[in-house]
Amino acid sequence: MSLGGGKGGVGKTFLSSNLSAVLARSGKRVVAIDTDLEGANLHTWLGVAPPARSLADYVAGRETDVQGLPVETPIPGLKLITGTHGHLSMPQPDAETRARLLADLRGLNCDVVLIDCGAGAHPATVDYFLAGDDALIVLHPEPTSIENGYSFLRAAFYRRMELVMRKGDVRSLVREAMDQRNALGIRTPHDLLREVEAMDPEEGRRFREEMGGFRPRIVVNEVASAEDVKLGFQVRMVCRRFFGMDAEYTGYVNRDEAVREAVNLRRPVTDIRPQSDAAVYVRRIARKLLEAMP
Repeated sequence: MSLGGGKGGVGKTFLSSNLSAVLARSGKRVVAIDTDLEGANLHTWLGVAPPARSLADYVAGRETDVQGLPVETPIPGLKLITGTHGHLSMPQPDAETRARLLADLRGLNCDVVLIDCGAGAHPATVDYFLAGDDALIVLHPEPTSIENGYSFLRAAFYRRMELVMRKGDVRSLVREAMDQRNALGIRTPHDLLREVEAMDPEEGRRFREEMGGFRPRIVVNEVASAEDVKLGFQVRMVCRRFFGMDAEYTGYVNRDEAVREAVNLRRPVTDIRPQSDAAVYVRRIARKLLEAMP
């Protein structure tokens, strides 16, 4: 499971900490991973001191075994891989290292791996997001978040297509389409689909199948009005029209001062204020995720 969204400050780490806590308290063995090596703070939300070893050590080659990175948290059943002590001149792993990392994460002894993605659309961030069997895009009801959210979805969509296309000329076409001012005039995924089908009908069929299989979940954080609630439905409609994907509006979380109290205490709001609006809505989202799990 992964949480992304493009923009910083929309609540990805808040949701990551609280969803991982709720899933663990439901009986799942959870490992939460902070992949934001430039601004890691998932450990703060969970009340964990920076450990001796972190994901940054794996990226820098000082640690080769992911199995040795998870540390205990105050919540039974929940372990954490932090992103602390990052190398500022090399904040993200190269493609080969992150491919190995993502493969190793699937070997962790747990029921759920929850990936907290950093801000932006760096290739590493997008790959972490796409690694989730369930991928949640977190939005805030403000124009900058919505704009960045669409840009992030676009980057994730094209990256997914680049990874699954089998023929080099088609992959090159997808890479060219990533430039929004490309000379071919490809501006939308539907434009790209037409180009792929014209170039190679077999790859075109695969492209269509992948379009249908890319189904991120939408979560709107810090909702303060009925209009804010509607945002998730609006984004879902745009995803269907623009990307040809059937994104699911999984839920929203009300704006709540209890969240500030929780981060100051370094504990999930679902633990310290279980009846608060934020906690109630986080648990609703967690239930939907649990229902989708095998």
